[in-house]
Amino acid sequence: MRISVTPETFRLAEVFTIARGSRSEAQVLTVTVEGDGARGRGECVPYARYGESVESVAAQIAGLPAKLDRAALQAALPAGAARNAVDCALWDWEAKHSGHRVWELAGLPAPGPEITAFTLSLDTPERMRAAAARHAHRPLLKIKLGTPDDMPRLEAVRAGAPQASIIVDANEGWTAEIYADLAPHLLRLGVAMVEQPLPADADAMLAEIARPLPVCADESCHDRASLPGLRGKYDMVNIKLDKTGGLTEALALRDAARAEGHGIMVGCMVGSSLAMAPAVLVAQGAAVVDLDGPLLLAEDRDPPLLFDAHGVHPSDPTLWG
Repeated sequence: MRISVTPETFRLAEVFTIARGSRSEAQVLTVTVEGDGARGRGECVPYARYGESVESVAAQIAGLPAKLDRAALQAALPAGAARNAVDCALWDWEAKHSGHRVWELAGLPAPGPEITAFTLSLDTPERMRAAAARHAHRPLLKIKLGTPDDMPRLEAVRAGAPQASIIVDANEGWTAEIYADLAPHLLRLGVAMVEQPLPADADAMLAEIARPLPVCADESCHDRASLPGLRGKYDMVNIKLDKTGGLTEALALRDAARAEGHGIMVGCMVGSSLAMAPAVLVAQGAAVVDLDGPLLLAEDRDPPLLFDAHGVHPSDPTLWG
């Protein structure tokens, strides 16, 4: 088995801002595994919040042995972007080599389209209202917040898209006091869920304060090992393949989280259709799907995933799986 890794850059359609900063492009790593007449691909997005860079993740992948399968990979690399790209490439390779789709190999039902959120990045209230109005036809909007001055932004988005369902992502940007103050207003404005309101290392207060609407763990949930620390604090978990370290662990985390009573959200970093394709399998039947990465790009893979009124569709096998 030959494993190669290639850095690639995809331009964003417009600058994307969260509480931690802004970006105008998505920097990804594409992993290709080749052997026995078949070729598979996977993609990851190294994330500085988790101590990753393009260089560090590429080095992790370059250090892998040539003889590798998915089971060995789980022990060879920790959860994170490097393992994600290789794991998804190995799934794709198995599908191409066997002539079966990944969902068949994994023993899953045939997947269908899933409605996905569309994310509005952090901006001034006026610009966020204008963005909400442009996307008011979408059934689900996700708002990036996480500052002490978020109420005007939230009011502006609701005014711009009065009929859309709204979820809020604070990206660890609030304190317990700010969240407690905002929570009644989130309910008043019809917000369905709030994602990671407090920093992951300071979220114990969630077990002590009222949670009048569902709270979803993002930065606080990486893989199955995270679950014991979420009890009593979170109602949902956001499963991202770049956190779980691939499709293999993502499916296991989904099942384990459901067994513990957590609702499921399936999210993404800002990447291409190749990164989203495996996540579509995890997203089947999830309470919230947030796989809009390709919709934020000015350019994408060929062929890209199909997004339409029914949501994000499973991938064509020439893309992945």
